[in-house]
Amino acid sequence: MDAVVYQGPHDVEVESVDEPGIEHPNDVVIDITTSAICGSDLHMYEGRTDADPGIVFGHENMGIVDEVGDGVETLEKGDRIVLPFNVACGFCKNCENGKTGFCLNVNPGFAGGAYGYVAMGPYKGGQAERLRVPFADFNALKLPEGTEHEDSFILLADIFPTGWHGTELANLQPGESVAIFGAGPVGLMAAYSAKIKGASEIYVVDRVPSRLELAEKHCDAMPINFEDADPVEQIKDAHGGGVDKGVDAVGYQAIDPDTDTGDDAYDPARENPAVVLNQLIQVVRPTGQLGVPGLYVPSDPGAPDEMAAQGRLGIDFGKFFEKGLKVGTGQCNVKSYNRQLRDLIIEGRADPSFVVSHRVSLDKAPEMYERFDNREKGVTKVLLEP
Repeated sequence: MDAVVYQGPHDVEVESVDEPGIEHPNDVVIDITTSAICGSDLHMYEGRTDADPGIVFGHENMGIVDEVGDGVETLEKGDRIVLPFNVACGFCKNCENGKTGFCLNVNPGFAGGAYGYVAMGPYKGGQAERLRVPFADFNALKLPEGTEHEDSFILLADIFPTGWHGTELANLQPGESVAIFGAGPVGLMAAYSAKIKGASEIYVVDRVPSRLELAEKHCDAMPINFEDADPVEQIKDAHGGGVDKGVDAVGYQAIDPDTDTGDDAYDPARENPAVVLNQLIQVVRPTGQLGVPGLYVPSDPGAPDEMAAQGRLGIDFGKFFEKGLKVGTGQCNVKSYNRQLRDLIIEGRADPSFVVSHRVSLDKAPEMYERFDNREKGVTKVLLEP
């Protein structure tokens, strides 16, 4: 079968790989109908992780069940399902407590597993024609038959729940104000989640005008372009002081506004891994709370300095302590949210598909990785169709 395979930094190819099969009675195998390119995939694509060549990419997956293991009880051939990017067992201590992003059984020596991602276990990704799903009864979320809401349902694999998770980590309550740094797919979903939750004011910070336009149009957010002026001062001027809550939907490849080169292109030389966290510390009011779903890693081969290469950042902890702030971090436990978010979509109360910019065939994946990596205008969320 065809699959998107990592060759090395800035190089993925669609090549033939072995088809998956049932390896355990609790497995199913699905025919992929839609997978997606994620910003997290770019970290591997750019060589900013310890990923080795040969990984089949793709942790955002949905499809139709084709093969069913003898131990599977709730799924049958023909079922349409979407999968959390987390691979989880369902019965360890963390899974029983809803922390499926930190399953203790699926990836020995590491808390958490995922499809097609470095250090997240032996699970092949779904940017392919078919995919093996372990612990299928637990991990699969059933969807209505047919093709309705395909572009929205695929976002239940990661970015819609992860955006929602960012607001949960910040403990965002109805009527509160929130500043969201990053208007990529997760940032847009965090802003959209804040709107659904009834936030009174939503500020979204980025440098890409087309993404900020989406935040304003679909999330009722005030766009803040950090290339225009200090985003902290822009938000404080508009709000009249510090906001209640903040969300970091950028992560360790954040761009420092103070290093403007006058070039609109993305420039890794402008990276400052701590800048967004420090801006949030400044912009959130005393005793407020931060949510940090933005990806940070313990090892970054392409970091701007030796400290950041070891996953150590220069955080303004003194100011954080002085203000009595709280922070929640970590990858999303998708199963804590995906069923409810699915039902919002089904009932017409949520439609996150506005973030989708491209749906292309699998063989276009190398081209779309390059365009997405270049932060090309209008490329926000790319869906792949085998």
